[in-house]
Amino acid sequence: MNRRRFLRTTAIAAGLAALPGRLPALAKDGALRIGLTAVVVREYVRSFNDFRDYLTLRTGRAVSFVQRRTYADIMDLLSRGELEAAWICGFPYIQPRDPEFLDLLVAPVYRGAPLYRSLVIVPSESAARVLEDLRGGAFAYSDPDSNSGYLVPRATLAEKGYDPDQFFRFSFFTYSHAETVAAVAERMADGGSVDSYVYNIQKKYEPDLVARTRVIRTSRQFGFPPIVVRRDLAPDVRLRLRDTLTGMAGDPEGSALLARLALDGFAQVAPPLYDSIRKIARQAAAPFTETVADTL
Repeated sequence: MNRRRFLRTTAIAAGLAALPGRLPALAKDGALRIGLTAVVVREYVRSFNDFRDYLTLRTGRAVSFVQRRTYADIMDLLSRGELEAAWICGFPYIQPRDPEFLDLLVAPVYRGAPLYRSLVIVPSESAARVLEDLRGGAFAYSDPDSNSGYLVPRATLAEKGYDPDQFFRFSFFTYSHAETVAAVAERMADGGSVDSYVYNIQKKYEPDLVARTRVIRTSRQFGFPPIVVRRDLAPDVRLRLRDTLTGMAGDPEGSALLARLALDGFAQVAPPLYDSIRKIARQAAAPFTETVADTL
């Protein structure tokens, strides 16, 4: 992907996601609307269409995926009751809401556990070896509400005594881990922070692009981005969705779909799985003398 293609692709994706659009008409007839953001790898569009059809068949309800550009957009739709569920990041999940209107449903299981990591990547030919080497450069974040694509690198800088807002010459948001990889590969950024799950998927679909990047920092593991539901979702609908997702690994069709998504399955998890994200969120906002070394 060259610079022009990257800019065109990003602009089109951003433009489409930013359009107000109409939520699916089926929602009036009891459809289950599940929110997604642009962090979903673009090569997975067909797989997610099949995932939608699978959920529709197994839950007995019309399921539609509603995609928006940012986590903030998805959280807004959830808060207004215009989505029943969403696949979000752990960072927006742990943020306080009063009153609380979300419940944790399930988390994907990836490589044997509902966990993933944050990666800092640089162009393959870059001389950078550690995060500090990127001081004064350009840095690509994915989304301001992303744990792996925003919170973790900023918490790391704070732990090292740097002001995250002053460390880089400039930074920008791509609103897609895949586009962060592209921005770094094309040297539009000196570095970027991405989700290990998306990065590894992209190795399969765009190996030449990913080969033009290199990982210089791997974080500790965090709770995998969960699927949440509105607290007022009817209990029978909630249970049917949960059971459908957790039962996929034991169903031949579901297992095949999981393989395409590079997931082992979905599992029920408890809220404490995301406590480490809550902790670094507090520490990243604290004076830079505080340490978060034990959590990153």
